[in-house]
Order: sequence, then structure tokens, then C-alpha cells
Amino acid sequence: MSQVFTIQTHKRDEMYEITSTLEAYLEEQRVSDGVMYIYCPHTTAGITINENADPDVVHDMLMRMDEVYPWEHPKYRHAEGNSASHLKASTVGSSQVVFIQNGHLLLGTWQGVYFCEFDGPRKRKYHVKILTN
Repeated sequence: MSQVFTIQTHKRDEMYEITSTLEAYLEEQRVSDGVMYIYCPHTTAGITINENADPDVVHDMLMRMDEVYPWEHPKYRHAEGNSASHLKASTVGSSQVVFIQNGHLLLGTWQGVYFCEFDGPRKRKYHVKILTN
């Protein structure tokens, strides 16, 4: 079973938590045990898992990525002018895998799944596939 989700981002750099959407999809599918794959098909966005209890974590991550990968740099050569977004997306990665146990995503107490936008705002997609035991 698989599903494509659409998301509208609102900022150039943004981490949008999608955990509740993934849990709702899982509940609809009535899967007890298996694996969920979450994949982003964009070169300037990604998927990550990180803390969802304190919003300062997201702030700090985006701030630090901006420091490591500034939007403008005199040595960037990419004609579109969005080299930083490609670097950030490669650093974060395009997918995550989460175990499903007893009908729920097997995430740590403070973990959430995030769609990471690095070249927004845009209308984006991400794919979810569930494999069962």
C-alpha cells in the first residue's frame, strides 16, 4: 500500500512535522506490524526524524544549516541560485524508514517525522509506502 501526500510550504526554509498525517494514514490502513517508508522526490527538500517536543530544536537546526550552507556564497556556480537548498537536502536525506509496531509508528518519546523545505515556498509531494509482515 502506498500514498502520495501533497504539502504547501510557506517559507524558504521550514521543517513541517508530518507525524500525525503518517499516523492517521497508518490507522486508515489498519496495519499492525511492518515498515513505513517516507520518501521525498525533490532535490531541494528532504525527510528527517528529530525532536518534536521543543520547537527550539527546529529553529536551531535551520539556523545552523543556514550558517553551514549560506544562501549566497561567492564560489557557488549553480545557475538557479539555490545551491544552499541542494546542499541542505543532501545533508538531511530524501527518505526515512520507521518500524510499525502494534498499529503505531515506533518513534521515541520525543521524536517526530519532518518534511524539510529548503527552497520554498512551494507545493511539494512526499510518498509513503507500507510493507507488512
